[in-house]
Amino acid sequence: MAFFRTVGFADMAPAITGEGVTLRAPQLGDFAAWAALREQSRDFLTPWEPIWPSDDLTRGSFRRRLRRYQDDQRNDLAYAFLVFRSGDNALVGGVTLANIRRGVAQAGSLGYWIGAPFAHRGYMSAAVRSLLTYSFGALRLHRVEAACIPTNQPSIGLLEKCGFTREGYARRYLCINGIWHDHLLYARLADDT
Repeated sequence: MAFFRTVGFADMAPAITGEGVTLRAPQLGDFAAWAALREQSRDFLTPWEPIWPSDDLTRGSFRRRLRRYQDDQRNDLAYAFLVFRSGDNALVGGVTLANIRRGVAQAGSLGYWIGAPFAHRGYMSAAVRSLLTYSFGALRLHRVEAACIPTNQPSIGLLEKCGFTREGYARRYLCINGIWHDHLLYARLADDT
């Protein structure tokens, strides 16, 4: 069931401009900047992400990642974006709207990461707000969900700053850094103010 879908199967998600950031689909030419930022931020990101495969930062792995992103978007399952700082076009992180459910749900799940040098500067808040506008507008979703580890205060602050409401607590919800962690569950609805 795909009613309410407005992005065509062959369409690439457009670049999305936000306050001080631009979001766009990853391209092969982004590999060097992406791999460098991820490697530079490895210690910063490790506590909040699944274990990285041993080949995660290779060009071949990046190509496979791009193919998966394109397939997911073509099938209206997920939309992945890299986040670039306006002005100098520096890569600062990434956001993804995944697990899209159509039909009676019209919902998706938000994921995000920020490179260590760009944390706590407002880039991810701007990116999430921009992605929400796209999600509720072009994609016509009703609900965007997010989850974070209860000790991840920056992520909690980001979600609450972007208008998400805490809705619950999921025990051993996701395997992060090799451990099943409890998560706080958040959501933002299209008509939330």
